[in-house]
Amino acid sequence: MNQTEKLKLAEYLAKYAHDPLGFVRACFPWGEGDLAGRKIEQWQIDLLSDIRDGLKSADEVIRTAIASGHGIGKSAIVSWLAWWAIATKPNTRGVITANTDGQLKSKTMPEIQKWYNRFIGKELFICTATAIFSAEKEYEKTWRIDAIPWSENNPEAFAGLHNQGGRILFIFDEASAIPPIIWEVAQGAMTDANTEKLWCVFGNPTRNTGRFFDCFHRERKYWYTRQIDSRSVSFTDKEELNKEIVLNGLESDVVKVRILGQFPSASEMQFIPRYMVDAARGRHLQSHQYSFAPVIIGVDPAWTGGDEIAIVKRQGLACSILATYRKNDNDFQLASRIAEFEDEHKADAVLIDMGYGTGVYSAGKTMGRQWQLVGFGEKAPDVGYFNLRAYGWGRMKEWLKDGGAIPDNQQLCDDLIAPETKPRDDGKIQLESKDAMKKRGLPSPNIADALAITFMRPVIKQERRQKQWANNTPYNMFGYAEGE
Repeated sequence: MNQTEKLKLAEYLAKYAHDPLGFVRACFPWGEGDLAGRKIEQWQIDLLSDIRDGLKSADEVIRTAIASGHGIGKSAIVSWLAWWAIATKPNTRGVITANTDGQLKSKTMPEIQKWYNRFIGKELFICTATAIFSAEKEYEKTWRIDAIPWSENNPEAFAGLHNQGGRILFIFDEASAIPPIIWEVAQGAMTDANTEKLWCVFGNPTRNTGRFFDCFHRERKYWYTRQIDSRSVSFTDKEELNKEIVLNGLESDVVKVRILGQFPSASEMQFIPRYMVDAARGRHLQSHQYSFAPVIIGVDPAWTGGDEIAIVKRQGLACSILATYRKNDNDFQLASRIAEFEDEHKADAVLIDMGYGTGVYSAGKTMGRQWQLVGFGEKAPDVGYFNLRAYGWGRMKEWLKDGGAIPDNQQLCDDLIAPETKPRDDGKIQLESKDAMKKRGLPSPNIADALAITFMRPVIKQERRQKQWANNTPYNMFGYAEGE
């Protein structure tokens, strides 16, 4: 192809700069070869139309999120978007990432290569295993889309992607498993003015937490969202899909995730399901439902500079967040504040995490306070739990189930549903560590840990201790005596 022919081809492609659907229809050989009998699915038409309509306002970020069952043609539309973006606007920059390097190398990029081989404009571009870019030597660094595996330890690999006055494309494949830090870096690339900014995320809705979930819930006003049922796609095996529905039930999490494109009621390893937290968040209690119970204050000191100190009060089925602070190495200052809360709320016990709380405990001791340290790694009083932390969280889960009420605080709600269980051969319940959560890109669940601490030691209301001891009344974890 000579330069004149290349120029005419480039001009033809540029006609579709604001029409991705028209581009897909015009630039691939539908009805021929291996595309004989193939068609663009309705959900793909809808998504490409959403992007087309969004391009009418150049300064707004076009955010699209697709949650789907298996086998709907997701990899194909990822490929179309990549080729449309780079082929219709000179010096487009972009990044494609996925949940794993293997996903990128074995699925995403091979599919892009497949559509490159079908693309009428292939002579204008080069497609490798890690990038697509202009075939013109002088533009190969500035007119390109790279496939980059994410790394929470090296988020800078995604930073610095700006293209003032041009076009930026971010594609997340299998977005449920991409950690928050990578989403935050991508968000930083969306600040250029007078720039076409597109952010497209795809995935099976495997987790009911995280940024992908948020696209469909608390951030939904910022995203074009669609949830695609595998049965609605022409080329899926309907008989097999229906067998799976009969086997597991339409309302099962397996069917929701694999077929319906819906988020599960509880993620596979999630310890406390979202529905349980949502129910507790909406509860309103009368004072007589908890006023008889002991007042317990739980304190979770900050582990690292990025964590917060959390102080929580629980009385029976009611709880409240007394305070959160940035990490503070002044133990006496924090101890003084805890003492104020103890007096103000007439607390029957103050329980402090031993991990980073020994200094605060010692400061309280010099003030004459009878606080208690709890060690998350201590042996649990229930043999079904690996350690005291798992035990406290287990009792907290039962408390939520039995009517516990939590404040309308998003951080606490996120904390409660964040930890996952760690499989063990002995069957004991063990929660993932805070470090493990951070490796998944999640913050330390300090507020929820502070609440869990209130379940780790038996506490009896001071004015009733003698009566209960005399009557040999059993202690109840939820703050009331048996029979009440």
